[in-house]
Amino acid sequence: MRLGVHYSNFTHPDWEHRLADRLTETARVADQGGVAQFTVMDHWFQMEPLGGPPEPMLEGYTTLGYLAAVTERLRLSLLVTGVTYRHPGLLAKTVTTLDVLSRGRAVLGIGAAWYEREHLGLGVPFPSTSERFERLEETLQIVRQVWSGDQTPYAGKHYQLAEPVIVPPPVQPPPPIMVGGSGERKTLRLVAQYADACNLFGSTPDEVRHKLDVLRGHCEDVGRDYDEIEKTWMARGDPTEDVDGFLSRMEEYAALGISMITMSPPTDDPVAWVTAMCERVVPKLSDV
Repeated sequence: MRLGVHYSNFTHPDWEHRLADRLTETARVADQGGVAQFTVMDHWFQMEPLGGPPEPMLEGYTTLGYLAAVTERLRLSLLVTGVTYRHPGLLAKTVTTLDVLSRGRAVLGIGAAWYEREHLGLGVPFPSTSERFERLEETLQIVRQVWSGDQTPYAGKHYQLAEPVIVPPPVQPPPPIMVGGSGERKTLRLVAQYADACNLFGSTPDEVRHKLDVLRGHCEDVGRDYDEIEKTWMARGDPTEDVDGFLSRMEEYAALGISMITMSPPTDDPVAWVTAMCERVVPKLSDV
């Protein structure tokens, strides 16, 4: 099992002066310490449980582009891009650029978007849930087509691309696509049909097992090999407080097929926390 670090909170002590330095050092420690993936959020406002709009939040792809220059090994992704935030043709171009500049380390994490307040706050349209899922499916179709090299014009209900050309192409053939979320009727169907990976929520192994069973059913419906989809899971807590107990719990998730867990630093010192994780947890987690 591998570890992904999700840097979701920029509100650490003296963030007004140290935000960039702390982010940089956290990513470098993760990069050198065996962490598999580094993610940030795709939000314009901080989420309300973490303080909302008054708290600091960096634009996601600008941040990943910066991190590409200060790391060498980490996969880089947003967790996750909201489909409403960028036109899919430009999104494909943006992720391709990240892949080129990171020398093949970009991942497209994408979902249907949910944070209405930031849309209204900054004047971005926020369609209905059903329309957002329609747009998500069209976006998945577009990025897959563009990355395949197919320059056929795309004509969908919501998006029309007359000339879907992206040069240079991605370094990866193509960047992996991860659809985030655990919605059983729509989200996991889109994973089965279009994605290379999923990112599940669920606090117990039984909940995760149920979601994976639903995904397996969707794969059977669309003729997809369930085993070729990477299964990742958002975990919570602080493994450094009880490493052996944490590893024992992770064995249950690994037995379900979870190959990567993603965790956010739960302390005011993300550098120290990631350092401890790399020294005490990551080497043992790789054996789970």
